[in-house]
Amino acid sequence: MNVKQALKAKNKLTTKIKELYSIAKDNNSIEQGNPRRYSVIGVLNEANELTRELVDLKAKIHTANQPVYGKIFLMAELKGRVKQLKAISCEEGKVTERYGSIQAIKEVEIDIVLRNEMIENLEAEIEQLQDELDTHNAITQIN
Repeated sequence: MNVKQALKAKNKLTTKIKELYSIAKDNNSIEQGNPRRYSVIGVLNEANELTRELVDLKAKIHTANQPVYGKIFLMAELKGRVKQLKAISCEEGKVTERYGSIQAIKEVEIDIVLRNEMIENLEAEIEQLQDELDTHNAITQIN
């Protein structure tokens, strides 16, 4: 199994575990005399087994990804930077209030064009890193 397949399996396990806990939560306390649709103890035992499988899989993914952790961390930080840049106001010129009167005249150091160029450059770098990680995930086998 390669890293890409392992990541998909990890996501499936995570989803299944969440579903099992939801079943346990919704079916533990029932009105007396009503049929019990699920054994909550059985569901929790299954969740426990899948959790152990998930931990083992995550450890294997972690080991396989050690050579590219720098890229993974860099990509996460660049995505955070893009998010922060998008939050920077580039409002400039006359700013009007609700009823049309001028409230202020604003100026910016980074205008919308420059901000968008910065974002595009970061997104290009993120895409390049993602391509490298996709290649790593496709060719790297886990034990």
